[in-house]
Amino acid sequence: MTRRKKTKISRAQPPAKRSRTPWFWVATGGAIVALVGALIAVSVLRDESGLKSDAATERGPVHVHGLGINPADAALYIATHTGMWRVARGERAPKPVGKSRQDTMGFTIAAPGHFLGSGHPDNFDQPPLLGLIESFDSGATWKPISLLGEADFHVLRSVGSRIYGYDVSHAQLMVSRDRGKTWAERHPNGRVLDLVPDPTSPDRIVATTEAGLLGSSDGGSSWNKVGSAVGLLGWPARNRLYLVTADGDVLVSTDAGRDWTRVGAIGGQPAAFLAQTPSELYAAVHGGSIVRSRDGGRSWHPVTP
Repeated sequence: MTRRKKTKISRAQPPAKRSRTPWFWVATGGAIVALVGALIAVSVLRDESGLKSDAATERGPVHVHGLGINPADAALYIATHTGMWRVARGERAPKPVGKSRQDTMGFTIAAPGHFLGSGHPDNFDQPPLLGLIESFDSGATWKPISLLGEADFHVLRSVGSRIYGYDVSHAQLMVSRDRGKTWAERHPNGRVLDLVPDPTSPDRIVATTEAGLLGSSDGGSSWNKVGSAVGLLGWPARNRLYLVTADGDVLVSTDAGRDWTRVGAIGGQPAAFLAQTPSELYAAVHGGSIVRSRDGGRSWHPVTP
């Protein structure tokens, strides 16, 4: 397969089959080793017409992949294996958003009511990989932007017109400077578990990878080793970088990841993590509920049953 390492990327060959292997984090001799496969991509539930079964919707959110607070309505949005879900402020029961039950693996909120996503469709009429898609009505409807049938972003982050995405179908980090219309490849050492840009400087990014915690100050063109910490990341303020480990410990760094302090624990293995502000944090716990902290990770309380 020939892939041009330029801003505009063309992939002529079909993408590799998506893996059903989850992330594995193994502690060995005090060091955390990331054995990174693909994030959980459970086989799509379909009925005879090719659509996902209504039973999936009745069960509520299944396999949470991403979280976001929509500035348009201050509600919590949950990207899952069974579509998008919404929890309004003051409520606890998640409600489905729109009619699509697509498997939204990558998810980020770019602006009020403007969502970006990736993953797999809920019907046979689309390619198995959605590439980069967007919604301008808070997740009710979606349309493709680029790389339809070519990319499966399990990590999506946006700052202004900049978008970072990790495509698990090619084990490739990619960056767009024009809101996802064109892409360039980047080459950190090892496959990427998570990535966050500095909220004040989109060229400055931190990523957790097989090689540990890496940093870049030039948009991913070059990388340096920052440390060995591995986990899900959140960077709500320049001097407040969060990391949640495989065991659910919540760490905070004031120097972009060189030094860490444990502040609390979410109570289980994290499936998704969101640092909305330096004090307001959200986490989805594997096999459990979504929890929230309003004191910078020290204490956590359920948002959903």
